[in-house]
Amino acid sequence: MSKELIRLRDLCMAFDDEPVLDHINLYINDKEFLTLLGPSGCGKTTTLRIIGGFATPTSGDVLFDGVRINDVPPYQRQINTVFQKYALFPHLNVYENIAFGLRMQKLPEAEIKERVMEMLETVSLKGFEHRRPEALSGGQQQRVAIARALVNRPKVLLLDEPLAALDLKLRKDMQIELKRIQQQVGITFIYVTHDQEEALAISDRIAVMKDGHIMQIGTPNEIYAKPQNPFVAGFIGVSNFLDCQVEAPQGGEAKVSIQNELNISVPVRRAYSGPAKISARPEQLFFSEEGMPGTVLFSTFLGDFIEYEVQLEDGQNLIVNEYTKDTNIIHENGEKVHLRFDPLRISLYEAENEEVLSL
Repeated sequence: MSKELIRLRDLCMAFDDEPVLDHINLYINDKEFLTLLGPSGCGKTTTLRIIGGFATPTSGDVLFDGVRINDVPPYQRQINTVFQKYALFPHLNVYENIAFGLRMQKLPEAEIKERVMEMLETVSLKGFEHRRPEALSGGQQQRVAIARALVNRPKVLLLDEPLAALDLKLRKDMQIELKRIQQQVGITFIYVTHDQEEALAISDRIAVMKDGHIMQIGTPNEIYAKPQNPFVAGFIGVSNFLDCQVEAPQGGEAKVSIQNELNISVPVRRAYSGPAKISARPEQLFFSEEGMPGTVLFSTFLGDFIEYEVQLEDGQNLIVNEYTKDTNIIHENGEKVHLRFDPLRISLYEAENEEVLSL
């Protein structure tokens, strides 16, 4: 069983009386890779800064190993940070950049050398120790910054959008590298990003944030397959939203009617009758002999799957993905089709307060 390392308890933060964080409650386990994910301005970087000691919450507590650390300065916390701008010393080579913090501690030279060389091995930069930062690629500079943060052997590494400045291919390569490094050093990583694919690729758990609130916490699979509200459904990947009517006066199985064209049964967690909203991923929709009638507007062949844009009779457009391994047919633009979906895989929400109904 994982041991809890950090707990944020009723964390609030305001700047000039404007709330930035609103009663954030979150636990982070030892050796976990947790990502704070959300759009700009949602409060994820502020949360990271509070954990690191660079900002003080307006109210609430930060607990580390069960001890309140609100008033503990950053340099006394067992936490190091890697920022988006790597802040390497341009006049020092790779070895000296990594060794800098150890020299400040006045450690013996033999220990400094052992720990720096160990870090160079960990971040796959052995042989680069005499190079200056300007002679390194963006990905290599990033790895030097990570090594410099890890060489002090913190219990937690904070990473604030560290891959944002890299090009797409290098960013994907570094995602794999970061996960490998985290597993090798065996400490907690807390990562901030607005990139949904990045969060899904590297995280053990994801906390999705919006307007200073945590909207959902879960594994990548839970966040993607069972979004707990329409915001998460729309922010993570692609979702189609459909209005519907629900009849479930006793709870259990709900009768769901969509545009008077499709009636399905959906398991629900409580009684509810009234207007609702369905979210369905493009791969959760499929073509059928009957169902919601529509017209294919566009088809795009993408190798593993064909992406269709289908317009329903009410004018709403839906995105449908059909995997090429499952079909030999490509529907033509203008073709009349019918759509259905698996009732057990969609998500169902109340229309007014957007609370999740489906299991």
